[in-house]
Amino acid sequence: MYDYLVVGAGLYGAVFANQAKQKGKNVLVIDKRPNIAGNVYTEEIEGINVHKYGAHIFHTNNKKVWDFVTSFIEFNRFTNSPVANYKGELFSLPFNMYTFNKMWGVVTPEEAAAKIEEQKKEAGITEPKNLEEQAISLIGTDIYEKLVKGYTEKQWGRPCNELPAFIIKRLPVRLTFDNNYFNALYQGIPVGGYTKLVENMLSGIEVRLNTDYLKNKDELDALADKVIYTGAIDAYFDYKLGALEYRSVRFENEILDKPNFQGNAAVNYTDAETPWTRIIEHKWFEFGKDKDGNDLPKTVISREYSSEWKPGDEPYYPVNDEKNGKLYEEYKKLAENENKVIFGGRLGEYKYYDMDAVIASALDMCEKEL
Repeated sequence: MYDYLVVGAGLYGAVFANQAKQKGKNVLVIDKRPNIAGNVYTEEIEGINVHKYGAHIFHTNNKKVWDFVTSFIEFNRFTNSPVANYKGELFSLPFNMYTFNKMWGVVTPEEAAAKIEEQKKEAGITEPKNLEEQAISLIGTDIYEKLVKGYTEKQWGRPCNELPAFIIKRLPVRLTFDNNYFNALYQGIPVGGYTKLVENMLSGIEVRLNTDYLKNKDELDALADKVIYTGAIDAYFDYKLGALEYRSVRFENEILDKPNFQGNAAVNYTDAETPWTRIIEHKWFEFGKDKDGNDLPKTVISREYSSEWKPGDEPYYPVNDEKNGKLYEEYKKLAENENKVIFGGRLGEYKYYDMDAVIASALDMCEKEL
């Protein structure tokens, strides 16, 4: 009945389904959730587009990807400038001259660079072997202790000296007053929310929600010539080589009868004692305005709690350490023998992907496949 069955209505699946339809293919998209858009799903509450599965800020230097997404929806000019809260002290993220001035009283870039170098030397780090050493070599001991250590250990549930160095290599450190965390050429939030973006991608394509592929695999496979699978690769093979590890996130949402809770979209709580990693105030992704440009009288906040994934939870971040890397390679070999199935996306490739990279990967696969 169909040329392609796309398992998962998130970004990867939606991009493929859209491109396949444009090439005249007959496509069915299924998702076990009651909604499209996967983890970028936004839900309107009190006139605010709430990021149901955590904050998603689109940023890219890839013009092809930017032209692709903006062909479906307009993006606003939101720039990510999070704030770090360490026991009531507020610091600028990314680490920039505001951060260094508050931490050390330094005023010039030269003084800031000298302070970082001095602390790196004191710590005796030449070749960073783990995340702790990598962080200290980038930003010194003081900033590591206050703004990195507690947050990172809450996020990953492991001591920093047991985490691989590469996790923090892209930490933005600037000897300027630039508060733009991503520093990408193109960035913003879809006007009206991400659900609208995915809905526009899937326009005219048959979508079945509340449909569990793995529970009805034989019957669903029989509907299509080929399957694009964006679920967890280990779940596809019924965990027969063992389960890959993920970090999961739990959200506590609150509607507050006030116009402003924290004055910023994201505030990270970097001390070890605060149980949540950050608080998101969703209205500031769209400048506190409703779709008609009026100020919103209420606000919605989400506290994020990081946890170890267990079956039944939503897997968010692959734990890309050596042990899991080796196990994924074994699953990848099995996947390569599935002639009718293409594995893609964050869970299908067991890879921490930014949204633009998911879209780029899906577009590359479309070029090969279609």
